[in-house]
This record gives sequence, C-alpha cells and structure tokens, in this order.
Amino acid sequence: MYQMQPPQPVQPVQPRPEEPKRMSVPQILLITVVIGFVVWYLVTALTPEAEPYGRITAGTIGSRYSGDCLIVRDETPYDAEGLTSIEYVAEEGQPISRGNVICNVYSSGFSTREMTTLQDYRDQIKEYQIKLLRSEVATDARMEKLESDVLNRAREVRTLVGGARGNMNNLESLLDAAITARQRYLKQKYSEDQRMTRLYDDEQSQMQRISSWTKQYAALTEGIVSFYSDGYEYGLTINNYDQYSPAQVRSMLNGTKPEQAVTQKGKTTIYRMIREGYWYVLMMVRDSSWNPVEGAVYELKLESFMDTTVQARVVSFTRSGGEMVVRLAVDAPVQPVLYIRTCTGELGDHVSTLMVPARAIYYQDNMAGVVVVDGSYQTFIPVNILEKRDGSVFISAIQQGVLFEGQTVRLF
Repeated sequence: MYQMQPPQPVQPVQPRPEEPKRMSVPQILLITVVIGFVVWYLVTALTPEAEPYGRITAGTIGSRYSGDCLIVRDETPYDAEGLTSIEYVAEEGQPISRGNVICNVYSSGFSTREMTTLQDYRDQIKEYQIKLLRSEVATDARMEKLESDVLNRAREVRTLVGGARGNMNNLESLLDAAITARQRYLKQKYSEDQRMTRLYDDEQSQMQRISSWTKQYAALTEGIVSFYSDGYEYGLTINNYDQYSPAQVRSMLNGTKPEQAVTQKGKTTIYRMIREGYWYVLMMVRDSSWNPVEGAVYELKLESFMDTTVQARVVSFTRSGGEMVVRLAVDAPVQPVLYIRTCTGELGDHVSTLMVPARAIYYQDNMAGVVVVDGSYQTFIPVNILEKRDGSVFISAIQQGVLFEGQTVRLF
C-alpha cells in the first residue's frame, strides 16, 4: 500500500569556496625583472661615476730605521773658579764675532756691597747735577737739546712697549747714546765745580776697585754663545765622538756623562761657544741587522720638542753586544739642536719614484702596466710594481724615460 509522506524541507546548496588565485611563473619573473631594474637604476643614478682618468705623481719609497740619538756639536766650554756672580753682556743664542764681550765674571773677593756703594755715588752725582741745573739762570740751548733727545727716545721706547712696531734693540741703543751724550756734557759743563769733581773721583775709584775683582770674557772665535751647559761638552767632542763603543753611547743616553766631562773641583762653566758647520749624531739603531753604507746620505728626522729633518752622511758604524751605533755627520745649521743632547730619531734611505692610483694598473699578456692618455691616443706602458700603499702603487717604467710626473693615465 502506497503511503503518502509529508513533503521534506529542501536543503539549500552551498556554493563551493573559490580557491585563491596564484601568480603565474611569467608574472613572477616579470616582477623580479622590474624590481631588479629599479634597484640597478637607483644604484647607477645615485652612485657617483668613478673618475675615468688619473695622474702620475712623484713619490718616495725606502726603508726606515729608528733609534735613540746622542747629539755632538762643535762646541767649547769655558769655566772659571772662585767666582761670586756673572754679568752677562751677550744675549743667549746670539751669533757673535771674535772680540765681542760675552760676560763679566766677579771673583770670590767681590761683594755686592761694592756695587751698592758705586750706585750710592752715582745717585749723589745725579742729585747734585739736578741742583746745579735748577740754579741756572741763563738758558743753555745745548743742554735743552740733549735733554729733549733723551725724552724723545724714552717716549719711543714706551710706545714700542705699548705695542707699536719697531726694533727695541735699536731704540735701546739710541736711548743709551742720548743719555751718555748728556752725561758727558754735564761733566764738561761743571768741570770747575769742586764738589762735582770729588764725586766723579769717588765713582772712578769705586769702579777701579770693582774691576780688580772682575774678569771680562770676550769671544776668541766666531760662533753662537750659550750660557746653558749639561757637562757633556768636556768629554764628548767632534774630535773623539767616533771612539765611543755602543755600550758607552748607551750609557751616555741613560744620563752617564763621559769620564772627561768631570770639571776640576771648584770650577764653574760660565758659557759655551758653538760653531757652525758639521755636527754629529750617534744613533743607536734598534734594527741591529741593518747594514748601513758608509758615505751614503740618508734622511734623518730628530723627534724632540721641535722636530728637525736633515740630510745625514754615514761616517762609520760599530756592532757590539747585540747593539749597533751609527755615526752620522750633518752639514746643516746647528741652531735647531743647540739645546738638544738626546732624542729619538728616524733614519730613512729614500728612493724617488713615480706613483699612480691602484686602479691605473692594467694587465696585458700577464704584464703589469699603465695606459697613458695623450689626446686621442692611448698607449700601454709596461712597469715594475715597487710597492703598494694606501690605494696607491709605486712604479718604475721598464723602459726608462717614457713615464714622468704629470702624465694622464686611464683608470680601470
């Protein structure tokens, strides 16, 4: 029997979810190409273009040797015994000629009271001169002119001290001459005055008394005078500097004075005279395996409070006890080393050569060279590479005379 069923509810059909679209391989390749092009464009657009050309410049290469240096000057010390004080006449470091007064040395019998007495006589002379001048009734034109000269010179000195430009030494000399001329005239003007004559006699007697205890030192030769001494001048001279062994030089570098440097008991060095010409350097080179060439000229840089670079010639060298002393002769002004006894130094044997940027080196058939640009012509020149340093290459042409400073080379 067919049985009727009530109608069943119809279930709605759910649509199938859409799968996400994937990029095709051609699309991926296209995007990669575009991104790569953009990156390349930005890099090439924003990066400065490398210089296509460079220049050949002059350069120097060579070995450097460092060590401790002992300076030997052509100098002579002068001493005195039993002195009380020294009056310096010459200036420190001043070049002087033969016969110039350097200083006055007062012996042990001299007392400062003698100078006080002399100044007292001079003060009395000055006061009495002023008294006589004030008592004058008639006008003395000569005296007025001399007085005016002194005042004018004094004003010029004061102006110079205040910052004006000029030569102080010349002005001091002119002022001294004006004062001397005025004193000479006053002495002549009042030569008949008995009190003035007696005061002048007292002054002269005191000056003679002082001079009996005074010895004047004058230059025996031309040179530079200095009142500073370290005692080495007596035992370390240009006549014996080459006789010291490495051990003795090392000892002097450490502060031990040579045996001959001991002055006689009771004597004091008052000054030293330094002559221009050759001076010498005893250099304890740290690289004792180096073989210096006697007679060869090297560049020497002395490192002190004021660095000095000079050309030094090797006189001789000695190895002993694992150390080496190189004796160097320097033909240069002595002023830069006037007060130096020990310092560190650097010795170099420089060779002049040519230098190009590292990018200028080009290899053709396994041979290094540079491409020289001359207008529209480019020429490959084979070279020897001597040294590479800090982005530069030191070179020498295999064929001499084809490369020189200032030429343009191509960069690669």
